[in-house]
Amino acid sequence: MPPRMIGLYALATMEREGPVHGYLLTQRIAARTAGAWRPGAGAVYPSLQRLVQRGLARRAGVGRRQEYSITPAGRATLRRIRARARSTGRGGPDLSSLWAEVLGEDDAGPLLVRRLERTVQGLASYLADHPSSPRTRAIRRSVAVALDGARAAIEGASARPSHRGRRG
Repeated sequence: MPPRMIGLYALATMEREGPVHGYLLTQRIAARTAGAWRPGAGAVYPSLQRLVQRGLARRAGVGRRQEYSITPAGRATLRRIRARARSTGRGGPDLSSLWAEVLGEDDAGPLLVRRLERTVQGLASYLADHPSSPRTRAIRRSVAVALDGARAAIEGASARPSHRGRRG
């Protein structure tokens, strides 16, 4: 998780749950990633400090712990990010091709497949953990529609001739 994401997740956690301290944030990230990632103090505390420096959070000492709480500027930042993500339909640019190169892969295809598998596993886990949630039925329908759309897009892409590598 990039440092900026730690800070954004910290802001969202502060907004939802109130003040946080670094260890609590580390626990939340580990829980949300099913233990796949537990950031260390060297990642969490600098991220929190950057939020304070930018005026997005404030720090207050409580005993030996420093607690961080969101400021009005932090709330405004989250609103802007959420509005931009809703208007574009995604949170940011797809950097799969760049990540594939960083990972030493010639093309992004295998990386995209692994990402899709993780997403499907995450959805299955979510649905298993929330079987009686009012949103579960709507999410199942949305997944079915998305999978149908993905099948159609993949079939359409395989039917089109590739332009890769052609010189014009």
